[in-house]
Amino acid sequence: MKKIVKYSSLAALGLVAAGVLAACSGGAKKEGEAASKKEIIVATNGSPRPFIYEENGELTGYEIEVVRAIFKDSDKYDVKFEKTEWSGVFAGLDADRYNMAVNNLSYTKERAEKYLYAAPIAQNPNVLVVKKDDSSIKSLDDIGGKSTEVVQATTSAKQLEAYNAEHTDNPTILNYTKADFQQIMVRLSDGQFDYKIFDKIGVETVIKNQGLDNLKVIELPSDQQPYVYPLLAQGQDELK
Repeated sequence: MKKIVKYSSLAALGLVAAGVLAACSGGAKKEGEAASKKEIIVATNGSPRPFIYEENGELTGYEIEVVRAIFKDSDKYDVKFEKTEWSGVFAGLDADRYNMAVNNLSYTKERAEKYLYAAPIAQNPNVLVVKKDDSSIKSLDDIGGKSTEVVQATTSAKQLEAYNAEHTDNPTILNYTKADFQQIMVRLSDGQFDYKIFDKIGVETVIKNQGLDNLKVIELPSDQQPYVYPLLAQGQDELK
């Protein structure tokens, strides 16, 4: 639990969620109780910081530590984390290879039709990121004709695909990539494309850790403020 508290800007909601979900995972094991527990396999692609990252070869970060806290004293479940590619997170949930996924996941209608959402564990608003010397982009109204990099099937990719469907006369330019968020931000800093939409905490963490001082953050309207959720495979209602 101490590791959760160090992520002070995130911790309050996470501690509440941990308490709610822990009630579903059972209490402390009683004397003489059977040792057999169900293994809960949690999928992640291992980024972005500070939500998920590797330290000394072990997965950690805010979401990882919240899930560990949820199952720490469970008499019913053991938790195991498995790192996979972004597309593998959802393929594994579909195939019942994974019970749960944590990956800085926001709510979308498409995901809600296929998976179960647990209680939110953080609030993480989306922001627009551009170079400081670029005065041509001040809001989402200015991204037509501008370029960005996105990972397929992510929330930001779907948001921008929807934008293009509504702005066929002047769509934004989507360059699809399999790069991680840190690499994408470095390329933005190098001027390889014009802007990036991502969550505020992830953006500020990468800017600070990578010294990307030539980037600036533009706040987005309050109706675009997603929560972060653990995602559950169908049939995992007992974990909800």
